[in-house]
Amino acid sequence: MKTITLALFGTLAVATLATATDPLPSWNDTAPKKAIIAFVEKVTKEGSPDFIPAPERIATFDNDGTLWAEQPVYSQLLFAVDRVKALAPRHPEWENKEPFASLFKGDLQRALAGGEKSIAEIVMVTHAGMTTTEFEQIVKDWIATARHPVTKRPYTEMVYQPMLELLDYLRANGFKTFIVSGGGIEFMRPWTEKVYGIPPDQVIGSSIKTKYETRDGKPMLVRLADLDFIDDKAGKPIGINSHIGRRPIAAFGNSDGDRQMLEWTQAGGGARLMMLVHHDDARREWAYGPESKIGAFSDALMSEAKTRGWTVVSMKKDWREVFPVGKE
Repeated sequence: MKTITLALFGTLAVATLATATDPLPSWNDTAPKKAIIAFVEKVTKEGSPDFIPAPERIATFDNDGTLWAEQPVYSQLLFAVDRVKALAPRHPEWENKEPFASLFKGDLQRALAGGEKSIAEIVMVTHAGMTTTEFEQIVKDWIATARHPVTKRPYTEMVYQPMLELLDYLRANGFKTFIVSGGGIEFMRPWTEKVYGIPPDQVIGSSIKTKYETRDGKPMLVRLADLDFIDDKAGKPIGINSHIGRRPIAAFGNSDGDRQMLEWTQAGGGARLMMLVHHDDARREWAYGPESKIGAFSDALMSEAKTRGWTVVSMKKDWREVFPVGKE
């Protein structure tokens, strides 16, 4: 019995040690995990021909579909819909005006039938007309109480465990991690540090114009109903250059909107890591690709990834867990 107990203890100890020394335990031991670890080891090893000094270890991450779930609708759009409902008492004219009338009926598809025009109208009336401080608090209140429409879980539980581990692993090795997203910069900044460990000054996103005003003797920034910058597709390298001033050596995305960011990263030469998350797990999350209106991963992008040597992560094959343990 003593021998069996000691043997069992030894087995458990080895398993515990393996977990403790594995920086990416939610990743299966497949090619993407090996590529990540090999890349980090060679760029952080002094004397290596691929060594990169810590200040230059910049890693950029898309948010929707890369760090957290984006299906069936972008979370920021659902935030805007909730804001429309909250503001409805002040706007009785919306009851018979599209796209608002359809939103009140719960018909999101019809409300968005107008495409970008409808989305822009919804976003502008819900994201502008208040100070930046007021908007920040509105976002904090929403993210603390809102639930995903399918899973009914808080959005902060719809983050990807493997990517949380990757962020920690990179930072432990001297990387500075940034979010580069098509989402609103001031929508993300109130919660990214708590959820991802990424502070507000390392978040890049789309923005609307703001105006400096003095109210009751106090200086304020007021959000205006006018677009300032779209941080998507070709806008991502521009945003990176404007906010960071360094070219990333690693970039992570999941859709056609991230293509230019990965191209820009690779164009820097030397050791680089470009990675795309492929949503192909209908059981644990969603399976979608070229045909999706949310986070489309086109055949052209897949072809480019293969040609350029980018790593494509299969959520189904390469991730042991998808969401934080106990929250799937």
